[in-house]
Amino acid sequence: MIKNAHIHFNDLGTPFADDFGDIYFSNDDGLAESHYVFYEQNNIETRLQTHDQPHFVIAETGFGTGLNFLNTWQHFSDHIARQQSQNQLDKGVKRLHFISFEKYPLKVNDLSKALQAWPTLQKLSEKLVNNYPINLQGCHRLEFDNGRVVLDLHFGDALASINTMSYPQTGIVDAWYLDGFAPSKNPEMWQQSLFNSMADISKAKATLATFTAAGFVRRGLIEAGFDTIKTKGFGKKRDMLIGQIPHANTAQSAPPYFNQDDSKLNNVAIIGGGIASSCILYSLAKRGINAELFCKDPQPAMGASHNVQGAVYPHLQAKDSPHSELFAHSFLYAKRVYQQLLNDGFSFDHQWCGVLQHAVKKPLADKHKNLAQKQLWPKQLMQNVTAEQGDEIAGVQTGYPGVYFEQGGWVNPPQLVNAMLGAANKLMPHNSHFNCNIVNIEKTANGWVLTSNNQQFGPFSDVIICAGEHSDTFEQTKSLPIVGVRGQVSHVQASPESRKLKTVLCHKGYFTPAYLDHHCMGATFDKNIKSRHVSDEDNHTNRAQLINFYDHSDFATTLGKVSSAKAAVRCTFIDHLPMAGQWCEQSDYTNAFANLRLGKRYQYLPLNHPQQGLHIFTGFGARALCSAPLCAEHFISCLANEPRPLSERVSQAIHPARFIVRDLIRNKIYMTKPTIWVNCS
Repeated sequence: MIKNAHIHFNDLGTPFADDFGDIYFSNDDGLAESHYVFYEQNNIETRLQTHDQPHFVIAETGFGTGLNFLNTWQHFSDHIARQQSQNQLDKGVKRLHFISFEKYPLKVNDLSKALQAWPTLQKLSEKLVNNYPINLQGCHRLEFDNGRVVLDLHFGDALASINTMSYPQTGIVDAWYLDGFAPSKNPEMWQQSLFNSMADISKAKATLATFTAAGFVRRGLIEAGFDTIKTKGFGKKRDMLIGQIPHANTAQSAPPYFNQDDSKLNNVAIIGGGIASSCILYSLAKRGINAELFCKDPQPAMGASHNVQGAVYPHLQAKDSPHSELFAHSFLYAKRVYQQLLNDGFSFDHQWCGVLQHAVKKPLADKHKNLAQKQLWPKQLMQNVTAEQGDEIAGVQTGYPGVYFEQGGWVNPPQLVNAMLGAANKLMPHNSHFNCNIVNIEKTANGWVLTSNNQQFGPFSDVIICAGEHSDTFEQTKSLPIVGVRGQVSHVQASPESRKLKTVLCHKGYFTPAYLDHHCMGATFDKNIKSRHVSDEDNHTNRAQLINFYDHSDFATTLGKVSSAKAAVRCTFIDHLPMAGQWCEQSDYTNAFANLRLGKRYQYLPLNHPQQGLHIFTGFGARALCSAPLCAEHFISCLANEPRPLSERVSQAIHPARFIVRDLIRNKIYMTKPTIWVNCS
């Protein structure tokens, strides 16, 4: 678990790191030093105007108080203002992407106090403090100014964090702020292995600047591939180092069969109308990418996103698995996105009332006990509670211990989808086609063409299928291994006792606090059934399940009638993880990576990508409210050749080729003829 920095403030009000015996910034003028050493010596001002990409990426070792980030953000805002005043927004950099690593993050109160030293940065400092993440290891994606400024804040050791990142052969970093406590105070960081990893994720001609001129640092950077020289230091410091790496060193985080390639994204078609589609559209809009939405229903969120109350909380395990990592960070990111929608004036009914997962059976009790013993997760994310503590949180008597997610709660999914579509449209106007059932997608010489009732749309550079359980209805995607799970939620009339409930309860299903004088109760779980028919029998099942666990609780036994219900089909895969990436043809993979069958991880053939530009984004099951926003950001970041918020292991876990690769490795796919491959699983 990540530990906070131990600090105190010296007589001049400067934060001092007790563990390292060093100050966070200069007692004289830390802001001026930050600007000279990092911003000016990396020539950021000029490069923002002449860079050949719409985004510019800066990486920093040692976030500290965030001073370097805030100074860069301030000057980037000035750059954008000048572009706007000169009507030149089509030129130069439009998005700033800042990556920073911090092993011992400051407590939020210490951060706020430290930044009070810089009144000129007050507005930006307040935004940073308000979005500052909890002590969860890994990458926290923070977005500001409608996504124009992105901070990927990695909590953990810099070297270890870089080694978990997902990145392509071309690298991702344009400039380095090599910061941190002085080499003599923090020798564990200033190592050759760190310099080598910096080179791995650097683009060709990436620059660096650092306040130190220590000989071993210069030699280490040169060995890693950076052309490094001394230049005048700040103030009384005689020297500092600057450098540049001539070429990207072609390192990449993924093996070839798990590459996440970039794409043109000139004009994007999105098929679907639920939370997944709205997240994709929102991520594209933040980048100014043109898109069109195609939905077969009369309005958004009529499929699996149709419930009036959907619980929002992370699904965590008692181990540091890709599954847990995905849901922990996805949950925190989703909360930030939803709060930003509200801050921007968009509305949806919601209540951040917490989620209480009860140990109603021994397996759940054992799981909760294991979670408590492992102590993997910060208390701000989840904490074990006794029956007494849980009942006090819930406001009703249940008698069960459990796990409490204090930042969780519920939202109205259809309203949320409409809010997100509205926010996307405000950033980048788009066309939405409802009552438009796309029955065919075809790749032509000019791009992808979509057909609905003899009407054609396109061409599009890219098509993203977000159609839930209908994502396998196209000729290209008919082999998609969807597991459809039908679920029915019942809306039951509240009673005086049930209105006392203050938090979402999870047992085998879930039960929400009163909303519009009703509770959501459910849900049923029927595999491989795609019917949306509402049945009285399922309403009885939902009530019986609730009473089975809470027959001793007044809130459950005094409920009124079931007045309505909704049924939908959750789209899932057998590993309970979503799928996000370019569509993968099995025959293409089995030809290119046939050696995987022989246990060889080399001598591969190139992929042909016969369906280049066709992508899949689905399989979120009942957890799209939690996981879809960050998965969308990761997916679009890959396509736009930007830094990615998910680690490499999580990126592989949601890759569309994962089942093909698994079966090749297990030798479940074999060749019956020289060029024809058959799946025998």
